[in-house]
Amino acid sequence: MSYSMPFNAVYEDEKKRQLDYKRRSPLDRIGSAIARHRKIALGVFCTLFVVFWFGFSQFTLFARNPKIVLILAVNDGGGVHKWKGEQDWAIERISIQNKRGYAKRHGYGLTIKDMRTAKRYSHEYREGWQKVEVLRQTMREFPEAEWFWWLDPETLIMEPQLSLEDHLFKRMDALSYRALDDFNPLQLPSDIPYVDYSEQPELFITQDCGGFNLGSFLIKNSDWSKLLLDVWWDPVCYEQKHMMWEHREQDALEALYAREPWIREKTAFLPLRSINAFPPGACSEFSDDTRYFYSEEERDFVVNMAGCSFGRDCWAEMQRYGTLLETHNRKWWRSFF
Repeated sequence: MSYSMPFNAVYEDEKKRQLDYKRRSPLDRIGSAIARHRKIALGVFCTLFVVFWFGFSQFTLFARNPKIVLILAVNDGGGVHKWKGEQDWAIERISIQNKRGYAKRHGYGLTIKDMRTAKRYSHEYREGWQKVEVLRQTMREFPEAEWFWWLDPETLIMEPQLSLEDHLFKRMDALSYRALDDFNPLQLPSDIPYVDYSEQPELFITQDCGGFNLGSFLIKNSDWSKLLLDVWWDPVCYEQKHMMWEHREQDALEALYAREPWIREKTAFLPLRSINAFPPGACSEFSDDTRYFYSEEERDFVVNMAGCSFGRDCWAEMQRYGTLLETHNRKWWRSFF
């Protein structure tokens, strides 16, 4: 540069800024870059925050044609025996959020069915029997689905990171059992003629201390399942026996399983704790039997607060397991907030 050139204040200021920038520490340089590109930096930060907070799998949208569909039955009408109170509504909201988050995480379908008692059924308590009708309706809504997972509202999925494929389907042959020799609380016939046990099961249920438990079960979308639902919903079962069978639709299925070979050969049982673990208080007469009850150490997949409205505190149990669910699945960075 020639000394004869006029003094340029702007040039000198720019040269000074460049010199100051070179003397800055790397952190200062990063801070300056962020300040100059605030909008871009804010967008990147928000994206990373959502990804690390919720996980990549949360971006999975509900599949348009899901292979697995969760069915959650709730009762917006408040039931027949009593109107729902504030705690009942809270339990329902927690349960819905739990299933919605799980289905979204793994790309499953979710349908929330209103079990509100219609006027034509208001002469009796029919919410259990509606289960069969809801299953038939859902199969029509999701004709491409392969499996349906029914869940009662008093359930919580305690290990949402586990997919059904990893937890169940990949090891179903080793996990499930067909014979009732070892565990048969109802003392049903252990075997009947003409049953072909080589058939692949299309209904997976559990047993508790009182017999079959349908608070959480899996049924395949097949012609066999549709025929089963038709027979299950037969007027003889519902109209003639609904006042005699204490557990309504469960008793009907037990009777069909005990007598019909074609139903038995495609029905298999899962250990209760695999999809239906109980809290203390359920099956209280078997409080020392670890087959029934949720294990915090082994972290069972699902807890079912079955029968909590009969002598137990549903809200207290939901709070307890909801807190435990959050503790077990808290992200490591949540400890800083």
